Amino acid sequence: MRRIHSALRLPILALLAASAAAAGPPSGHLGLQLWSLHAQFKQDVTSTLATVRSFGFTTVETAGTYGLAAGEFRSRLDAHGLVPVSAHFSYEQLAKDLPGSIAQARALGVEYIVVPWIPHQPGHFGADEARAAAATFNAWGAAVRAGGMKFAYHTHGYEFAGGGSETAFDVLVRSTRPDLVFFEMDVYWVAHAGVDPTRLLEEYAGRWRMLHLKDLRIGAPTNDTGAAPPGDIVAVGKGQIAWPAVLDAARKAGVVYYFIEDESVAPLLGIPESLRYLGQFGL
Repeated sequence: MRRIHSALRLPILALLAASAAAAGPPSGHLGLQLWSLHAQFKQDVTSTLATVRSFGFTTVETAGTYGLAAGEFRSRLDAHGLVPVSAHFSYEQLAKDLPGSIAQARALGVEYIVVPWIPHQPGHFGADEARAAAATFNAWGAAVRAGGMKFAYHTHGYEFAGGGSETAFDVLVRSTRPDLVFFEMDVYWVAHAGVDPTRLLEEYAGRWRMLHLKDLRIGAPTNDTGAAPPGDIVAVGKGQIAWPAVLDAARKAGVVYYFIEDESVAPLLGIPESLRYLGQFGL
């Protein structure tokens, strides 16, 4: 892709923002996972937050603070009218310093602490690993609740390896306490693993609180590794996922927050496309 001259970036971003706003601003229940623009955040936090707000978002989910203290990052979010309701923390970070991580989340002012990945050997996440993670999650969930927040786990595809009558994800859900451990479905990664996200939402209704929204390219191969090339990720509504059924099931299952997470090769183009598509569903 040809590099865009810096003098042209602001006009182009303005056009993209206007295009996204044409469908109306998203509700407070539809936000952006800030990881979507991690490359931009590494260059300039303040201008990237301005870009996020220009798309019409008021709700966000964080994934790191780009070298800033949590309180300072929250101040910059506040300055741009952005409210963080959820924050991703790595498994390793929580295992190393759970009290410190909870303190950071409280400084951010979020409602949910989310773990996006369970460390494991590639191809070796089964029932035993799921039960061990569940025990850890129950303990972390209790500590997070004592800190005034909620704990959740984000699906990533490898939890469905092997299929069969009971997957590792089934074990994980059934071995965690519903009052302590909630779940954030990444619809893309569930579909990429060959699992029907609508069925999964229905099967574990009441456990889901958040969704990550991105689409699977039509014709893209599926697997349960939790890995895929960026080219197989497209804007919501541009791929093969049956979004009307997914979003209807999500509402019935108790999902509260929906986050666009654009991990495609061109997130600044994909985010407004996703917003336009999702606007028809009242999000």
